[in-house]
Amino acid sequence: MAPQRLDSSVAFDIAKAMLDGFNRHYKLFRTESARAKHRFETRDWRGQQRAQRERIEFYDLRVNECVKRLIKEFGAGERPMEVWEQVKLHYIGLLVNHHQPETAETFFNSVTTKILRRAYFQNDFIFVRPAVSTEYIENEEPDARPTYRCYYPKADTMQTEVLRMIQDFELRVPFEDLERDTALVLAAMKQQFDHVKLRANFQFQVLSSLFFRNKGAYVVGKIINGFQDVPFALPILHNPEGKLEIDAALFGEDDLLLVFSFARAYFMVDMEIPSAYVQFLRSMMPRKPRAEFYNALGLAKQGKTLFYRDFLFHMRHSTDKFRIAPGIKGMVMLVFDLPSYPFVFKVIKDFYPPQKDTSREQIRGKYQLVKHHDRVGRMADTLEFSEVGFPHDRFTDELIAEIQKFAPSQLEISDRDGDGTIEVIIKHVYIERRMIPLNIYLQEAFDTLQSAGADDLSLQRAREQLTRAVVEYGNAIKDLVAANIFPGDMLWKNFGITRHGKVVFYDYDEIEYITDCNFRRVPEPRNEEDEMSGEVWYSVAKNDVFPETFGPFLLGNPLVRQEFMKYHADLLDVEFWQLHKDRIAAGHVHDVFPYERERRLHVDGQHDLPA
Repeated sequence: MAPQRLDSSVAFDIAKAMLDGFNRHYKLFRTESARAKHRFETRDWRGQQRAQRERIEFYDLRVNECVKRLIKEFGAGERPMEVWEQVKLHYIGLLVNHHQPETAETFFNSVTTKILRRAYFQNDFIFVRPAVSTEYIENEEPDARPTYRCYYPKADTMQTEVLRMIQDFELRVPFEDLERDTALVLAAMKQQFDHVKLRANFQFQVLSSLFFRNKGAYVVGKIINGFQDVPFALPILHNPEGKLEIDAALFGEDDLLLVFSFARAYFMVDMEIPSAYVQFLRSMMPRKPRAEFYNALGLAKQGKTLFYRDFLFHMRHSTDKFRIAPGIKGMVMLVFDLPSYPFVFKVIKDFYPPQKDTSREQIRGKYQLVKHHDRVGRMADTLEFSEVGFPHDRFTDELIAEIQKFAPSQLEISDRDGDGTIEVIIKHVYIERRMIPLNIYLQEAFDTLQSAGADDLSLQRAREQLTRAVVEYGNAIKDLVAANIFPGDMLWKNFGITRHGKVVFYDYDEIEYITDCNFRRVPEPRNEEDEMSGEVWYSVAKNDVFPETFGPFLLGNPLVRQEFMKYHADLLDVEFWQLHKDRIAAGHVHDVFPYERERRLHVDGQHDLPA
């Protein structure tokens, strides 16, 4: 073999090739995100859904391309560790004036860990902490679009500035009546300041790109007045005549947290500098982790990186132990949690009871389906990790025994890094935001209602809690139906309550597309024996669904039945399901938006929001 070039020269070439791979990825990611504006303008909803799914795959495709190039051109897998130390240093140097350094670092980690053996995943070779600051990055080019635009209205120019703010997005579809809509927005906006004098610094700060998701485009910004900041979002929709309307005016952190919920699909946003968007959004919603903002913007790998860094930080500053998660144990998933940490960890079991005709590959396929689908605020997003190491002394003995019993193939206990630290290594795990299981939430209400010592106020709150849970449960199912998702196992234990009181589904092993289901009525009994039989006397094929049979499983409690039948009796009717199946099969895409009907500016019912 000919003498190699100096290691430093080779290392620089590898670092440059790796950054070229990332730049290609981000260019394609940004181009696809920018095209969302055209798809919105032309009402290409199917194309928007397809692009949403395909964009999720971009990252892994580019990583694999880069790995192949590095191995082919530089023999990267055979290079000594000294070269990789130099590669990282050169890569840091190349990122000094880069506009996406944090996501480029994550790309470096992804490529490097695919090339190097697990034993070398050390701080010397990957970015455990960010090496390049993302503070105050801006594109200095003369024609570059700033991260956000500022507007400085006076009391008498308020509507003019709101009008200009919308027009600056240059949507190529006319509004039905933009002056009317901006007047409605202004009226809603003034409620935030009607008792406050407009201070010298009064201004609107608005992110320069629209946020596209489902069939909506969102203007996102904040109002600043003195020491007060009020975040806002203005969803823009098409009306039935093909004109645009501002559909709602959402104000305050709680409204924005629902828009950016972990249970919703990722936005399409044209961003030159993603960290600047995250910084702006976090100033509006400081309670939300940065990881979830990157997820919401479609940069899920960066979100995953930040999540793991936050998790390691929490582990260093906590002492409680992982345990079997409270609640009814699942037949397919083993679930554990850390009481001090707001997430749960889900491991696929090695074997399942006879009624669960599935496999590990099928279950992973269901979770992948959810990742690619519009979750419409009703399906929790999941982070998927492999080969995760936990300190052995942070696991309860009961949890270790549970994993050894139900998922032994997913467990390894060893000193993996050879430093004397015993780890519990989970081969494959899903991580989700922790919620209150809906069955437990209902049981709390039942317990109060049945308590002899409960006062009138407690009884009233318990009744309201029960009603809210049942109504939200039905709404969640109807939103899933609108998104072409049949949850399969609709038991209360498979749904959770978020801190905003929303019901979210989180058990995916039996989900199917509505269009793949066959909704049937239960046949009439053939004779008295059929009628009295506790067994099913009629044939049931795969994907057959009998909505009228939901009642006995879901509505055993008379209080629940009463509320359910008042608001959601249609869920027990086969016609409801068949109607939605037919509409979806015909190409109809439902509107599902993260705000209630009463928040809408136009109350003529012309938009197809689910009941």
